[in-house]
Amino acid sequence: MTVENEEEGELHQQTTDATAKWPVLRFDSPPRKIYHFFQQFKSGVENPSGHNNFFKGVKWSPDGSCFLTSSDDNTIRLFHLPEEASYIDQPASDNQDSYTSTLIVKEAEMVYDYCWYPYMCASDPTSSVFVTTTRDHPIHLWDATSGQLRCTYRAYNEMDEITAALSVSFNSSGTKLFAGYNKMLRVFDVHRPGRDFEQYSLHKGKDGPSGIVSSIAVSPTHSGMLALGSYNQSTALYAEGNMELLYILHGQEGGITQVLFSKDGNYLYTGGRKDPYILCWDIRNTVDIVYKLYRSTENTNQRVSFDIEPCGRHLGAGGEDGLVHIYDLQSGQWVAGFHAASDTVNGFCFHPHLPLAASSSGNRRFSMPDNCQDNSCLTGDENCASIWTFG
Repeated sequence: MTVENEEEGELHQQTTDATAKWPVLRFDSPPRKIYHFFQQFKSGVENPSGHNNFFKGVKWSPDGSCFLTSSDDNTIRLFHLPEEASYIDQPASDNQDSYTSTLIVKEAEMVYDYCWYPYMCASDPTSSVFVTTTRDHPIHLWDATSGQLRCTYRAYNEMDEITAALSVSFNSSGTKLFAGYNKMLRVFDVHRPGRDFEQYSLHKGKDGPSGIVSSIAVSPTHSGMLALGSYNQSTALYAEGNMELLYILHGQEGGITQVLFSKDGNYLYTGGRKDPYILCWDIRNTVDIVYKLYRSTENTNQRVSFDIEPCGRHLGAGGEDGLVHIYDLQSGQWVAGFHAASDTVNGFCFHPHLPLAASSSGNRRFSMPDNCQDNSCLTGDENCASIWTFG
């Protein structure tokens, strides 16, 4: 065998090994709900405000050992995934919680955004961290094992007052922390907490986003490409090294609430509030939109998240109709859908290496003082988080 053939054989073997690690997700039948959570989010010690607490999102840890939930009581909760989750047969009960959270982090104000350290591993306590950004507070780095605050990253305005980031994300190597503000991006060195940062003004003349940076995504291919979604309905792509503006994408009908790269880094998916379509962009040719994926978000200002499965073939998105829609990303065609909740499914994400997914649901309700029935109370099938298996 020649050297070239040996290299090709090794590359093919590596590709085969990597493909073998991808979970097999079947969408020809509805998924089964194996875990369900709602009771512990009602009134109690952690939630004295009571019935109107609702979920805002859910995110798996990079190693898949646990997931975080965010809710309207300014609280982040951590749930560990049981070892038997990949082969459990019994469906979850809708009348009680499957188990309780193992960690509760209470913030003082509304949580704007949160994310995991990209190389988080439960067996390595030093890497088990996540960050949150809240109203009128600095960015917090939390220990996912003990729940202790490890450090803070503080940005100040021209009045020397702390200004809160509206979005956060680590870079692909985990050494920098990107924080989005109004017309501005600040970059913190993860290993140097405090008030030291690099600052980049994004709106220069007619170029760059002119609104609040609401979502940040980093290319998974380590190419150094950074996508910033803005509430001014545009998405801007930058080179991470010098923050050179590469492209500006227009076409979303509402303010951008999420930007997400495909697994190969060649495509970018954007979604907005009060906008029923997720737009697909080919970043190698950004003249036109590749296709649109429908989701029921025409009437809500909520962040309704979507996610791509580990092998990169399908995208799942929730909506106001309580359904999760699955799309084939090669063709942009609808593949399947299933009923996840009786309210807005505002969070949906695939497990990083198992045929599982997590969903969260609920929305803000306003009660009338003279209404004795109080329709603002969310039930267990409305305000809930669930874990699904695609067998």
